[in-house]
Amino acid sequence: MGNGFSFVARQKRILLEDDEFFVDLVFYNRLLQCFVVIEIKTHKLSHQDIGQLQMYVNYYDRVERLPHENPTIGILLCTEKNNTLVKFSLPEGEKNIVASKYELYLPTEKQLIEAIQQDIQQ
Repeated sequence: MGNGFSFVARQKRILLEDDEFFVDLVFYNRLLQCFVVIEIKTHKLSHQDIGQLQMYVNYYDRVERLPHENPTIGILLCTEKNNTLVKFSLPEGEKNIVASKYELYLPTEKQLIEAIQQDIQQ
């Protein structure tokens, strides 16, 4: 994950009235001084997934976060991402929630170079 990350929980149970939810992974970053909530989806990204992650981020910001800490970061990993869906599901300028596609295998060196060059051109 990088520097400063501490593992907090896996399948962290959140109880909201009579409904229970389970956050896939929760980390705390000591350098950023914030929680990092990660949801992993094994299907194509949906607006429901984004709403679920937004609820988890809101919960951590409103219940767990201390006054001196920075806002929670939410990361949604999915097998297939729809950039337009993400754009219209999140408020404009949202920087604390990100969605990204994950691969079940490591890309080749050539694929990595092509992906980096494509990102640079955008």
